[in-house]
Amino acid sequence: MKSFQKTITVVADDLDDLNHVNNVRYVQWMQDIAKEHWQTKAPQELLSTTAWVVLTHHITYKSAAKLNDEILIKTYIDKSKGAISIRIVEMYNKHNDQLLVKSKTEWCLLNAETFKPMRISKEIEDVFIDNN
Repeated sequence: MKSFQKTITVVADDLDDLNHVNNVRYVQWMQDIAKEHWQTKAPQELLSTTAWVVLTHHITYKSAAKLNDEILIKTYIDKSKGAISIRIVEMYNKHNDQLLVKSKTEWCLLNAETFKPMRISKEIEDVFIDNN
C-alpha cells in the first residue's frame, strides 16, 4: 500500500509533566495524519460522500520525544474488509530513526448522508494502492 508521511517538530504545548510528548498528543497526530492522507489522495466526490470514524486504537509507545525533536510520521493502510480499514501509523525520531510510537487503528467507512457503514469499494482501495 502507498504510504503517506510528514514531519512535525515538538513544541512546548505537546509536552506533559515529565517534559515528554503527551500520549494524548500522539493520538491526535495519528488522527490528523489519517485525515490528511485521505483528504490529499481521495477525489472530491469521495470526500463529499463518505466519512471515516475510529473504532479502535492499539498503540505501543516505544520511546519518548522531547521539546524540539523532529518526528517523522508515516501511515499506510494495512488491509481493508467490508466497511473496516486497518491503518498503521509509525512515528520516528527523524535524526536517529528511533521508533517512538506504532499504532494500528480500525476505521469504519460511513455514508456521509446516512452515517451508515458502507463497503469499501475498489475505487476507495485504489486511493491507497501504489501503482508506480
